[in-house]
Amino acid sequence: MATIRNIGLVAQLRSEASSHVIRYRKGRVRLSERGPVFWFRPETASIAEIPMDDREMTLFVKGRSQDFQVVAVQGTIGWHVVDPERLASRVDFSIDLATGRLQGEPIEKIEARIAGLASQAVLQYLGAGPVRALLDAGPEPLRGRLGAALTADASLAEIGIAVVTVRLTNLAPSSELERALQTPTFEALQQKADEATFSRRALAVEKERAIAENELATRTELARREKLLIAEEAENARSRAAGLAQARGVEASAEAERIRLVEGARAQAEAQRVAIYRDLPPAVALGLAAQELAGKLTSIEHLNVTPDLFATMLREFRGGPALVDAR
Repeated sequence: MATIRNIGLVAQLRSEASSHVIRYRKGRVRLSERGPVFWFRPETASIAEIPMDDREMTLFVKGRSQDFQVVAVQGTIGWHVVDPERLASRVDFSIDLATGRLQGEPIEKIEARIAGLASQAVLQYLGAGPVRALLDAGPEPLRGRLGAALTADASLAEIGIAVVTVRLTNLAPSSELERALQTPTFEALQQKADEATFSRRALAVEKERAIAENELATRTELARREKLLIAEEAENARSRAAGLAQARGVEASAEAERIRLVEGARAQAEAQRVAIYRDLPPAVALGLAAQELAGKLTSIEHLNVTPDLFATMLREFRGGPALVDAR
């Protein structure tokens, strides 16, 4: 914005280097340059200030696709002035000679023209294809189409304007359509997540089954070994019993043999003793019997020996007839 200082009937204008100033007097251009400083008479002068720096405007367009779906396009368009005198002749850039401010809104008018041209190009592009194809392609094809359309448009060149950049930040459907388009993707992702969950569960079940089979195999092997151990212990018990029975049989046989030998010897001795007693005279046998009886008696309180008994014993001892009683 130019700075104006009024001193009486004259004033001084000081502008920036990014602004092109055109001073008119009686409808004719008296000065046209960038960043001038000059004196002028406000009563007879008309001054226009055109910005020469690059400007950016916001672009927002909603259109319908070929299949009647709403798609929104957002971005920015950069432009600048290439012919300030031509632009000043087509668009009013006059400034207030007291304050230095623009009297109208020429920048908004230029950007409205650019926005109209851009909207027309965007709507044509959106209406030429279905929404799925537009979204899959993304904003880059539209950016190229829009840049080419604005650069080639003669109406901008006629007023001394040139578009220098086109940037699109978003090409998106409506929220309802976006949710509808996201549903298959969400369902596919959910299906994959469910499949992953099922796979993990199946793997866990398989591992549990393997563990259970391993435990069952272990228990079966332990049972088999226990069975073998019991059979081996039973066999050992039978072997010990057979050995014990055999040892007892040998012992019993030895005992029976011992008894047989002892009893046989005893019977033989008894037979021999009986044979000896059988061949002895009666008196000797009687004496031996009396001797054995006397050995078993602890005391004799009375002993009656009659003459007849004594005579008989004496006779037997001598081997002759009994003595006659002397009486």
